[in-house]
Amino acid sequence: MHVLQKTQKIVRYQNQQGNIHYGIVEDDMILQLSSSFAELVNKEIKYDGVELKYSDVKILEPVKPSKVVNFGWTYAGHAKETGGEANLVEPFLFLKPLSSLIADKENIILPPNELSNQVELEGEVALVIGKRGKNIKEEDALDYVFGCTIFNDVTARDLTKKDPQFTRGKGFDTFGPLGPCIVTGVDPTNLRIVTTLNGRVVQDGNTNEMSLSIPFLISWLSQVMTLEPGDILATGSPSGSCMIKSGDEVVVEVENIGRLCNGVQ
Repeated sequence: MHVLQKTQKIVRYQNQQGNIHYGIVEDDMILQLSSSFAELVNKEIKYDGVELKYSDVKILEPVKPSKVVNFGWTYAGHAKETGGEANLVEPFLFLKPLSSLIADKENIILPPNELSNQVELEGEVALVIGKRGKNIKEEDALDYVFGCTIFNDVTARDLTKKDPQFTRGKGFDTFGPLGPCIVTGVDPTNLRIVTTLNGRVVQDGNTNEMSLSIPFLISWLSQVMTLEPGDILATGSPSGSCMIKSGDEVVVEVENIGRLCNGVQ
């Protein structure tokens, strides 16, 4: 058994035998673990001696959360472009169903045109909670973050504009690409986010531009609901949200974390 290093890139994957494991990524290799997620958040890793090529496994969503919590309009530019409030005093909150989650390299499936014909991308930094918390103090909030990953808050914009709440427009199957990895030991308050659509940059922002700080968001949310290990907190999207169509490729890249790539069909 080894203690988890401060900065590690952790993936959850399925090997060629169909078994699901966590692993530590080193260059183009994965060091397979027998550790559970609960052991990982306790900073204990158990190598089982198997090394695999990253390209030889199927990367899965990096965690199976109890809930996916999304913060909206945390960037003034995105709030303005989508008709939201640019300078929130309190967070705008919504949830994604677990059935919306897909992994890196899986396809976003567009709903039929009669349901929605304006589906848009939203590249975001997501926090992975590492320990149970309720009524968390803002100064302690980052201690509850196990690591960071990448999220694409795919949105049927025509539905969120007309529905009284966001569940339908945010909740279609495949509307929550997540991954490909969890990176520990990074500062979520200063991460650059770049989203490309078919190789063209459409979003370029940084979490240091958020109108509400990440520690504040965690603390505020914990007054509402108990945070559990593995929960995903998507911190909001910078400006540049735009439509996607069948055949497109969306890549959300976050510095020090990696690239989340998904096709559209």
